[in-house]
Amino acid sequence: MISAVVFDAFGTVLNIRTKLHPFRQLLKEGMKSGRRASPGDVRMLMSNPWSLKEAADQLGIRVSPVRLQALEDDLDREVSSITPFQDGIDAVALLRAEGVRVGICSNLCEPYGAVVLQAFPELNGYAFSYQVGAMKPDIEIYQSICNALQVTARHLFGDQHDQIAMVGDSLKCDQDGPRAVGMLGFHLDRSGRGAVRDLVQFAQLVIESRHSHGKGRFGG
Repeated sequence: MISAVVFDAFGTVLNIRTKLHPFRQLLKEGMKSGRRASPGDVRMLMSNPWSLKEAADQLGIRVSPVRLQALEDDLDREVSSITPFQDGIDAVALLRAEGVRVGICSNLCEPYGAVVLQAFPELNGYAFSYQVGAMKPDIEIYQSICNALQVTARHLFGDQHDQIAMVGDSLKCDQDGPRAVGMLGFHLDRSGRGAVRDLVQFAQLVIESRHSHGKGRFGG
């Protein structure tokens, strides 16, 4: 029986309507000033609780106060444009009414964490990459959300385990990564071409599976 469901944040339960990518812009500022970009830059940004200014300082990016303020303004506009998907709100409500533990696990920079908590407060658990110090599909972040939800996945904690389902818009992070550690992983494809096309449909499948003692769509 599925005892817990984990959602990805952006592109899954939350929509960024105005995408300005201020942290990506910051990295481009570094390149303009002669700093060589590193493949690990994005991981550094998402694995540490840094503001834009702290990120610039930590990564050695020279940026003028005027340009930094412009990036801060872009960040504020982007964050202000974030709204929850209605099917995300409805799916969470359906699952919680059923007694399923619900959490959010997401790769994100520190300034975005507050909006997730504001949109989906008082869930059973959260795992944000900048707090955990690891990113999906790293095992540590899946372990963190399982700990937060007080559930155990098979490959993380041995033979005693719960059925934990994760869903999100990334095949690598929300389907394949969870499956590799013994969770159930599902890809959300809002285009309608995939098996999971919206979150209410997904929540209903989870509930049906629970009522059929795990022998339905998700297997027993």
